[in-house]
Amino acid sequence: MSYRTNHSALVAWVRECAELCQPDHVYWCNGSQNEYDRLMADMVQSNMATPVAKRPNSFHFRSDPSDVARVESRTFISTANKADAGPTNNWMAPDTLKEIMTELYRGCMKGRTMYVVPFSMGAIDSPIAEIGVELTDSPYVVCNMRIMTRMGKHVVDKLGTEGRFFPALHSVGSPHDGSPINENWMCADIEHKYISHFPEEGLIWSYGSGYGGNALLGKKCLALRIASATARREGWMAEHMLILRLTNPSGKRYHIAAAFPSACGKTNLAMIVPTIPGWKSECIGDDIAWMKIGQDGRLYAINPEAGFFGVAPGTSYATNPMAMDTIRSNVIFTNTALTDDGDVWWEGMDGAPPAHAIDWHGRDWSPASKTTASHANARFTVAASQCPVICPDWEDPAGVPIDIFVFGGRRTSVVPLVTEALSWDHGVFMGATAGSETTAANIGQVGNLRRDPFAMTPFCGYHMGDYFQHWLDMGDRLGEKAPRIFYVNWFRKSADGKWLWPGYGENSRVLKWMCERLDGAAGARETPIGYVPSEEDIDLVGLHIPPENLRELLRVDLEAWHAEVSDIERFFATFGDRFPSRVNQQLQALASRLS
Repeated sequence: MSYRTNHSALVAWVRECAELCQPDHVYWCNGSQNEYDRLMADMVQSNMATPVAKRPNSFHFRSDPSDVARVESRTFISTANKADAGPTNNWMAPDTLKEIMTELYRGCMKGRTMYVVPFSMGAIDSPIAEIGVELTDSPYVVCNMRIMTRMGKHVVDKLGTEGRFFPALHSVGSPHDGSPINENWMCADIEHKYISHFPEEGLIWSYGSGYGGNALLGKKCLALRIASATARREGWMAEHMLILRLTNPSGKRYHIAAAFPSACGKTNLAMIVPTIPGWKSECIGDDIAWMKIGQDGRLYAINPEAGFFGVAPGTSYATNPMAMDTIRSNVIFTNTALTDDGDVWWEGMDGAPPAHAIDWHGRDWSPASKTTASHANARFTVAASQCPVICPDWEDPAGVPIDIFVFGGRRTSVVPLVTEALSWDHGVFMGATAGSETTAANIGQVGNLRRDPFAMTPFCGYHMGDYFQHWLDMGDRLGEKAPRIFYVNWFRKSADGKWLWPGYGENSRVLKWMCERLDGAAGARETPIGYVPSEEDIDLVGLHIPPENLRELLRVDLEAWHAEVSDIERFFATFGDRFPSRVNQQLQALASRLS
């Protein structure tokens, strides 16, 4: 042990896991730069990592082709009562799941080190923050966790002797004979991958994957699946949302939390550079928001993460200049290509493709190749503090007061550019009906439309009918101080398949309309689906949009919405008798308005 703790429950748990997994060494991570540098140097020496010469202190990794994304089919919510997991989660009885995984864990760390990774989700002194401890045999995970969380000895010190922590056990799941880790990415085959959550215990067990959200257990596992269930019990919110601060020319601040499915523009919006003169945006978080009601009755949010785990392909100075400036140094890249001049590259990056590169499989690649150079879900891990537009208050322990909730998804038709909810309950209905085309961030068919309520389908740690009810309950508690709710769709296309809205920085024009709606300074027309701006209500100064495109962007197609109602009705039926009647009443009201 590199330092001592008198937290008896933590010491006992680490000892129990070590006896099961049988590592050669147990190392308590202190979170220092020297520790990070040493682990990274070891991975470079073993050929697991490659320095990226053009980006100081940056490194490149290639995963096994079977280990490139979240594996929803191997992700489990294990509750005593199957019904409590709900229809959106894979369920297995706790005793059965633990029996299977215990045998997989038995001796799985022989020849390796078990790293004890204490981490805080949120600024360590925040009343909204929580502490987790991950045990892992992957130095790649340790280095990523140092970037993505507040990690190290100071977290153990904060725990004291009896503080609450969420235990998380992880192994790459590839037992070996004690030989050094080689250049191959270590993981189990798909049938032996288990990303398991026990929300009634606040416990996470992950086996067989070394990738991202399957292995960095502070991220989706704790910050959403376990936290969402904990938040419901304790009366707060854990949401798959970016957080940003928008400031108007007179200096008034608005704080916005927005939910979009993975790879649908969250990071781009979180780091938006407004195109409207005098308006300023600052990033607070790009993926997750934890929110509690403050003493003044308003809802306050923190970003529980310390870093960005962003999708690389498609990121460029044209789409997200602030992200590109963020990743100039001190970055972990996974499954991008490597260029001959010592840089990374991915599809959609600025400039011409390299004449030659080494692709994410480690093979020669050229623009004539029939495969992509980077995996579609290639990632960068980087500290949020490096972002040029990070908000000065992003680590304020009190959080920021949320004024606006935004939901959205990738829809090429039906859904207008922006809609304001008629009421809190109607806003919950909008969140519950959110839908998007699937992306490369999850394993499965890309391009299918699926309902993804609140962008939480893969991340809600309990029955989503109860989750919808929790949103209603929070609205009841917030009353008149509840945030206003909007729904956006940047992805509308014309009949010939062309984008109708330019997106990116121009999305600030839609955000401006939302802020002005709060102030009573912008108009809207009431439609059957909610308040939609008229063409003159959106500030288009300096932007040329053909009038017919703007009309289509703001058009409410009643015939299409009739079909949408039928689809929503079928979707709501999947939640059974736990579906809130108040949300069903919103569906009935919509059908009535459409008729």
